[in-house]
Formats: sequence, structure tokens, C-alpha cells
Amino acid sequence: MSVDRYVYMHVYRVKSNNIFLLLLIVVCCGLYAGRYFFLGTSSAPVDAKTNADFGIAEVHSSVDRDGDGVDDQTDILQGARAYIATEPVYKSRYYEGGYPDDKYGVCTDVVAQAMLAAGYDLRQLVNDDIIAAPLDYNIDEPDMNIDFRRVRNLQVYFEHTAVSLTLDRHEIDQWQGGDIVVFKQHIGIVSDKRNDNGVPYVIHHNSPFQAAYEQDIMEQRRDIVGHYRITE
Repeated sequence: MSVDRYVYMHVYRVKSNNIFLLLLIVVCCGLYAGRYFFLGTSSAPVDAKTNADFGIAEVHSSVDRDGDGVDDQTDILQGARAYIATEPVYKSRYYEGGYPDDKYGVCTDVVAQAMLAAGYDLRQLVNDDIIAAPLDYNIDEPDMNIDFRRVRNLQVYFEHTAVSLTLDRHEIDQWQGGDIVVFKQHIGIVSDKRNDNGVPYVIHHNSPFQAAYEQDIMEQRRDIVGHYRITE
């Protein structure tokens, strides 16, 4: 074998090995980034601080919509936790009955199921509000099976019916478990767990790659557009 051919073969092997190594790194990084798509989202309880750690009084509603002996604020929080315990898989689908009847769900379903547990049927309530104030919703053809599962519609509904509260996440005593927080294109239930700065976690469902349903995300986000309490 000539020297030139030997050098060529050596360079070819080195390049091939480098390309293989690069592809391996890319695949490994992709698997790591998408690991929760395969492992599933965690619904394990969050170990974090609570109101008591910051001297914040617990808020309870004076209303018990479903008459189960549990106030609305607590009912909504417990309902959100009961829903995520079913470990829904993130996927947007249309349902004839409005509420998902399988293992799938999106962010609005966390809120809808939490409120349903407290006696509030958002499917019917949002539809009634759309009929009463159609211009506020700007919907060409109302569909009660999907309208209540859209973030924008829920914000309009809560603006009409709920107590609007601070958007400043650092006013920590104004945030309570069972509140609803709305982001520009996302929505969730405020947790009763807090980070070291007292900012609450959020119970939500954002993507199939989400590590946990209850997360410390509020301080990182700059798109909070709504904060509501259903009843006082």
C-alpha cells in the first residue's frame, strides 16, 4: 500500500469515528432532553416550604359550592392534586362530552378538573358566559365541548366571575393554594407549596416532556397575565 493511500485510509477512519461519536452525542442528548416523554411525568408529592414557614395565614373560602363540607379553596387544590395523581398524558384532543374520558389532557384540564371537584362545571359555566357576553370572547362559532378548554376563554370567564388578585409573584402573602394563575398561553392551579423565597409552586400540565406536574416555575416566568380566586 502506498504512503498516500495509507494516509488517506487513516484520515477516513478518524473522520468516520468522529462522525459516529458526534451522532452518538446528539442521540444521547436528545434522549436525555426527552427522558420524561418516556419515563412519564411525576405526580409525587413536593417536599417544599409552606405558608407556616413564612407566617402566612391559610385562606379558606366562605363558600362550599358542592356542599361536601370542604370549602371551595381547599376543594380546588385537592381536586387538582387528585387529577394529577391519575398521571394524564399531554395531548390535545377533541371530546364530544367536553371533558377528556381517557388518559390524555392539557393545561386547561387541570383547572377544569380541579373546579369540577369543587362543584363548578366549567363546560357549562363558560358556555353560559359566552352566550351572555359574546363580544368579550370574540368567538365566531361557540362550541361548549372545547371553548372551556382554551386558556384565553378561561381568562375572560375568570375576569367576569372570580376575584382578580395581584400579578406580582413576590407579594407572596397574596398567593394561596387553590388560586388560579394564567400565563400568556398557559394556565395552572397555585400550589400550597413554596420555594425558599416564598413564591408558590404551580400544579400544571405543559408538555409531554414535563418532569413533574407540580413545579417551581413562577419566578422564572415573565408572562403572568392573570391571578384569580374563585370565591372568598
